[in-house]
Amino acid sequence: MRSLRYDPGANLNKKGLISMKFIISGKNIDVTEGLRGAVQDKIGKLEKYFTPETEVHVTLSVEKDRQKIEVTIPVKGTVIRSEQVSNDMYVSIDLVEEIIERQLKKYKNKIVDRHQSGDYFKQEFIEKDYVDDEEVQIVRTKKFDIKPMYAEDACIQMELTGHNFFVFVNAETDQVNVVYKRKGNTYGLIEPEY
Repeated sequence: MRSLRYDPGANLNKKGLISMKFIISGKNIDVTEGLRGAVQDKIGKLEKYFTPETEVHVTLSVEKDRQKIEVTIPVKGTVIRSEQVSNDMYVSIDLVEEIIERQLKKYKNKIVDRHQSGDYFKQEFIEKDYVDDEEVQIVRTKKFDIKPMYAEDACIQMELTGHNFFVFVNAETDQVNVVYKRKGNTYGLIEPEY
């Protein structure tokens, strides 16, 4: 077991122990001490899984009646992420913590075994067995020719096929990209980063 040295800039939890590092920002909302405290208290419950060096990126945003929280936890080659929306930010905060905890338990063996992530996860989490009742199963493989096209053309092709995403070779970058449908009749583009 590693010993932790005191870092005056580190976050301390209610017990006075070093907890995960929270990076909290707001879009169209002031992050009050009350909200900051709610995020650190609720998401801080996940510290039983992560080492104190783990960074937790939290974005709170408001759009009309939608109170949204996005939580991203980068972990060596993987990103653990969830977002929740409701008409009450505190409800969204509660929901997002539950979702991330479920993800961690469900995919624990895949996350830990694949990356040997002792630097990110606490030993108790690594050693504990969780029931993996929903094994990931690939039930169909599809092959098709991918042709160079522009992202806008790929969106049109996606609409014509009736899918929520479309894989193509970007004519501008000559790399494989994915366009996908987002909420509000908008589109997203996924580009590889090497």
